[in-house]
Amino acid sequence: MPRKVWTFSPQSGGQKIPPKVQTEVRQKLLAYAEEKYGNVKDLIRIDTRFKGHFCYIDAYDEPPEPDEESLSYFGITRDEFIEQRRNTPSPLCRLRYFQLGGWTLAIYTYSNEKYEPAIFSSGKWEGTPEEALDMVMSMYYPESRRDFVM
Repeated sequence: MPRKVWTFSPQSGGQKIPPKVQTEVRQKLLAYAEEKYGNVKDLIRIDTRFKGHFCYIDAYDEPPEPDEESLSYFGITRDEFIEQRRNTPSPLCRLRYFQLGGWTLAIYTYSNEKYEPAIFSSGKWEGTPEEALDMVMSMYYPESRRDFVM
C-alpha cells in the first residue's frame, strides 16, 4: 500500500495574516502602487483588504460619462452614478499568505467571476505582493507596462 506523502499545494492552506504583517504589506503595496502606477489613465487608486490568510488587491477607476438612458434606468443622477462607480472596487487578484514561503497568487477573471491560480512572471508559485501587482496591472491596465517585462 502506497504511503501518503505531504506535498506543498500553493492554492490551499496558508496562515492567517498577522495584523503587523497586514499593516506592513498595505503600506508597502500602496506606496509602490502610487509611485509606479499613480499616473495610469482612469485609475483612481489601488487598495487592499485582508480576510484570514488572504490579501485582496482591488482597483478603483474613474467611470465613463453615463448616458441618459442608463441614468433613467437606475433612477439616479449623474453625480450619484459617478460617485457610486468611483467607490466600487474592481477585483484584481488574491494573495495567499505562507509564513515561510511568501505569497501565492490567484488572478480575478471577469469571464467567470472567480479567482484563478497563477504563477508569477518569474515562473515560480511564490512571489511578493509587488510582483503580483505588476502582473495584474500589465493585464488589466496595458498602458502601465512601461518597464515591466514578462
